[in-house]
Amino acid sequence: MKLVTAEQMRELDRRTIEETEVTGEVLMERAGFVLAGMIRRLADASSLASPIVHFIAGRGNNGGDAFVAARVLHDMQYSVYVWIAAFANQIHGDALLHFSRMKQKGITIDELPTLEDWQDAARQPLYADIIVDGILGTGLKGPARGPATGAIHYINQQRRESLCVAIDIPSGLNADTGTVEGEAVYADLTVTMGLPKVGFVTATGMDHIGSIDVADIGIPRELVDEVEPPEAIELIDISDLRGLAPRRTCRSHKGTYGHTLLIGGSRRYCGAPILAGEAALRVGSGLVTLAVPASLHALAASHIPEFMVIAAPEKPDGTLSRALAAQLIPELERYSAIVIGPGLVPDDDLHALVELLLEHATCPMVLDAGALDILHGNLPRLAGARTPLVITPHSGEMGRLLGLSAEQVEADRIKAVTTACALGNCVTLLKGAGTLIASPKDPILRINLTGNPGMATAGAGDVLSGIIAGLISQGCTPQDAAMAGVYFHGMAGDFAARRLCQMSVIASDLLDDLPFALREWSLR
Repeated sequence: MKLVTAEQMRELDRRTIEETEVTGEVLMERAGFVLAGMIRRLADASSLASPIVHFIAGRGNNGGDAFVAARVLHDMQYSVYVWIAAFANQIHGDALLHFSRMKQKGITIDELPTLEDWQDAARQPLYADIIVDGILGTGLKGPARGPATGAIHYINQQRRESLCVAIDIPSGLNADTGTVEGEAVYADLTVTMGLPKVGFVTATGMDHIGSIDVADIGIPRELVDEVEPPEAIELIDISDLRGLAPRRTCRSHKGTYGHTLLIGGSRRYCGAPILAGEAALRVGSGLVTLAVPASLHALAASHIPEFMVIAAPEKPDGTLSRALAAQLIPELERYSAIVIGPGLVPDDDLHALVELLLEHATCPMVLDAGALDILHGNLPRLAGARTPLVITPHSGEMGRLLGLSAEQVEADRIKAVTTACALGNCVTLLKGAGTLIASPKDPILRINLTGNPGMATAGAGDVLSGIIAGLISQGCTPQDAAMAGVYFHGMAGDFAARRLCQMSVIASDLLDDLPFALREWSLR
């Protein structure tokens, strides 16, 4: 999905109104209606049975979206309160029309037109389960001023007790640069209208937007197609993935959906291949085989009865022996995708095993964890592989691959991922806040904004590797599997965080919530 500037989005709104005869009033109605639906989904996911929703509105279009959503949620029997960072007589245009309609519903409305009013409110705040930021929009230049400053401060104070939803953009954030002058709202969820904004994918922008949902308000596809994005980078969105979901036919069988091989594990890191293997099963791989050190055979086989398990040769320290290659190479044609790395310890035997697979494998491979750590400074070796590859480094692993520090990678993530992709001639996924995907076959860089800090936990990367391989096994291209994999991996993390809390999420929780994330992709 394209990322646009504030001016490009305004132009799309203008052309939609002029060329399709849809009024601004109708666009605002659509935006508010979608916003209400997303607030309801957030409440349901967070187990809020009878939520109190507190709207903080400005006098412009974001305020108008808030007025529509407040009216819709009120009709759904939600407890709704609206505070305005202005005098009511300062509201104008389409926002005024929707303000009047909301007022007719008898919703509680308070005017807080001065900074002092907000300072007073902060001393006696209104409790709410969800607080909604509709103060300022994409037209902001410079710092927030006057009552908007107080309203932003109030929201940030209250988000310790409430989930925070931002309308279109967190108030105070620059839509084009992602910078903040003064103070800006920290949202848990940003519901952005039409298309995501360029400023969202900056480091500061990602700190403020939380998770992101893009609201379809009816901008015609042909108008969007004419937009030239300012950067060669696009956001991964569910709308981009709809056509990629593997379809299942009535006469299919387990072999129809591929056979995934997971090579991993060691005495110290025994759970990693199990997490990856279960993830491959959960995304629909028909068969999953784990090749683990022989001493881990019973653990793997008993943990998931659906696994097939190879008791692989191991060394005295409990790590895999290169002798496994002689056992695997004659059987490689059986597999649809291979993951190597989770739980493996970098050593000479692993190096030899990876080299043999690069030479002999006939299906796409995902290299992760230990398999990446034996490639220090030798990414060009991957370019000679006979089969497509996906690599999934975090910033530390990427730094070792490129001869950089993790801090240098984080300072220019785009350069790091594109450089690695070019050197290795492989789909390259740089994990982290705003996971990036580069492909040698696509000049457009992809960025994912699902997920949350709760996913910074041991094993989460192993789950991702298994998801990607499981999708490849079912026929997805490596690039498509990487895009869908990071999106639904992050969505599962978001579901888990709302069901539990971020600090309590562990990797196996992602596996529990992955099926519910996939329901967004496939109803069957």
